[in-house]
Amino acid sequence: MSKVYIYDGDFLSLLKLIYYLVNNGIKPDDIKDDMYFPSLLEEVINLSFDNQDEVIKIFVNSFSKDIFKTLYYVFLSGDGRKELIIYYFCLNAFKYGKSIIYRRNLKCVSEVLRISEYVNHENHKFKGFLRFRELENKVLYAEIEPVNNILYFLTIHFMKRLKNEYFIIKDVGRGILSIYDKNKFVIVREDEFLIATDSSSEEEEKIEELWKLFYNTIGISARKNDRCRMNFMPKRYWKHMLEVRDLL
Repeated sequence: MSKVYIYDGDFLSLLKLIYYLVNNGIKPDDIKDDMYFPSLLEEVINLSFDNQDEVIKIFVNSFSKDIFKTLYYVFLSGDGRKELIIYYFCLNAFKYGKSIIYRRNLKCVSEVLRISEYVNHENHKFKGFLRFRELENKVLYAEIEPVNNILYFLTIHFMKRLKNEYFIIKDVGRGILSIYDKNKFVIVREDEFLIATDSSSEEEEKIEELWKLFYNTIGISARKNDRCRMNFMPKRYWKHMLEVRDLL
């Protein structure tokens, strides 16, 4: 029977569990968050830890800032094995120190770098593909369905671009929302915050019609190349993009 270790679902809880496993010489069969439903052939082990600030200090002293950021990107990925990948990376990082990031011959290092790059790439894509619309209450609202959990990074980006606006970004697939109030932002579950998003403001409706007219007008039908367009704008983004969603 395989042993699956459970953590609370946040990044620091995962690090505490990994430190316990490494420190005690335990190699888990798998690591999952507390939303995981095990099979009958799996033994679930749910450990509780006190507020071990010293554990976090150990990670901070052992890893560089860039390594920490890279691991956090992996943690936010949609990869089903991300926890185990982070575990093996940390296991080797405590052995090799900060030079671990350059040891691409190790499978755990190459996987961490690959996944981190993919998350960062998707985050970059959504900076251009995300579309806000103004609701009746003048709040800007946008919906996304990313593969990875990039809501935090997207919010940081748009805080700088729209610092004088109220806005909400909803990750539809994960059922979470980022709410910005011109000062700070919070990320909450969908059922913790209710807002009417069906109706746009009158000005927004006019702007949407003008934008679609502009988008269709500047297109040159003789040079239309759907394959080329999908290379730069994959169809999985179209659902929430005003100018092309009617083409689905």
